[in-house]
Amino acid sequence: MPEFLRSELEEMVDRWITTNQTCESERDWRPLADLYAPDATYGWNLGPKEEFMAVGRDEIRDIALGAEMGGLDGWEYPYERVLIDEKLGEVIGLWRQLADSTDALGNRYEIAGIGGSWFGYAGNFTWAWQRDFFDVGNATHTFIEMIKANALSAGMQARIERASSKNLLPGHYVIGQGPSSLWPKTTNSAADLGPK
Repeated sequence: MPEFLRSELEEMVDRWITTNQTCESERDWRPLADLYAPDATYGWNLGPKEEFMAVGRDEIRDIALGAEMGGLDGWEYPYERVLIDEKLGEVIGLWRQLADSTDALGNRYEIAGIGGSWFGYAGNFTWAWQRDFFDVGNATHTFIEMIKANALSAGMQARIERASSKNLLPGHYVIGQGPSSLWPKTTNSAADLGPK
C-alpha cells in the first residue's frame, strides 16, 4: 500500500467528519457515499452468524447508508478520537452512538461501549474501504429498552420490523460468505508490521 501525506489524510478526516455532521443535522446519511471510491467496500459484523457488506459506491449509498441507516436519522455519532497512520494509509475513528430520544430521566439513549470505523484510504479524498465495529449485544439491549419505553421513531420501528425478517436482507450474508472479507486484503499482516 502506498504511503500518503499526513496532511492529505488529515484533510480527508476533516471532510469526513464535517460531512458526517451535516448528514446528522439533515437526517440523511446518503451524502457520505460521495466520499468513497467507486469500487469501495463497507461492512461490519452482526454477531456470530451474520455480517453486512456493501460493494461499490451505489450499494454503499443505497443499502449501507440508505436502508441500514434508515431509522437512525436523528441519531448522532460523535467522533471522540481519530488515529491516522499515513504509512498504511489507514484511519481509525472511535465514536459514540446517541439516539434521538430520551429516557424517563431525560437522558439520551446511548449504545454502551466503544464504536468505531476502520478506514483504508484510496487517494483523491475517498475511502477504499470501511469496516465498522460496535457491541451488537449493547445495541440490541438499547433497542429493547427503547421499545419498552415506546421511544422509537417511526423510521426505527420500521427498520426493526424489516430486520425481523426470516430472510437475509440486501447486503447481509452468512459469516464468511460475503462478497468481500471483513479483513481488507490491502491491510498488511501482523507479521509484516512487526520489528524488522
